[in-house]
Amino acid sequence: MEVRDAIKAGNTTILIGTGGVEQNGPYVAGGKHNYVLQLVLPAIARKIGNTLIAPIVKFVPEGAIDPKPTSHMAYPGTISLEQSTFEALLTDICRSYQAHGFKDIILIGDSGGNQDGMRNVANALNRRWKAGPARVHFLPEYYTEDMWSAGFLRKQGIVQIDKTPPAGRVPDAPAHTRNGIHDDVYYEAQIAAIDPKLIRAAERERKGELSLHGVNLSPIAKTQELGRRLAEYRAEITARAFAASRRRLR
Repeated sequence: MEVRDAIKAGNTTILIGTGGVEQNGPYVAGGKHNYVLQLVLPAIARKIGNTLIAPIVKFVPEGAIDPKPTSHMAYPGTISLEQSTFEALLTDICRSYQAHGFKDIILIGDSGGNQDGMRNVANALNRRWKAGPARVHFLPEYYTEDMWSAGFLRKQGIVQIDKTPPAGRVPDAPAHTRNGIHDDVYYEAQIAAIDPKLIRAAERERKGELSLHGVNLSPIAKTQELGRRLAEYRAEITARAFAASRRRLR
């Protein structure tokens, strides 16, 4: 009933975030992307206004499942979908919201492997719904603009160093993997804002290891505040992208 009444009151924008369950180095919970979305989606909804938040799509393509697992699927605990399964799932989620009267359906993805599927679904549904009021807005800017908020972090004096970068890459370049770890201060800060246990903060601090890529994350309250500011920063980027998408699609 609450959703029904919200739509009647003019809240006809729905925000759908896609996350993932994958390996994230020795410290961070496998649902990293889902926890980040748990923090950032409310910030985005506030920035846009009149926006509801869909349940997070927690399972996404993470690599081949068989005959030999690839990419993140090489690590136990990862859950992967076939690309066709992912796109079918997203399509039916969007169709469900369209059927109930939502006019602006937003797709954002917290992981690189989610982007193509969301784009495909948005393009296909916008063609199908061309004559109607509903539009699907795939916003790649959430993920790609100032990727991993590296520029924002630099302005805060936070520079992450890869001690053994691949040939041709400088040690302080933005990257999804550094020092052999698929982890980043950007992610750890936002996840810590949800729950420090998700980055094993207490255990690491006791051992003097609450740091990442040369960045000290102690005290944890400081890192949690950084996470909240990062969420607001991503929300600003996303709100701008949504405004541009509405102008383009309507």
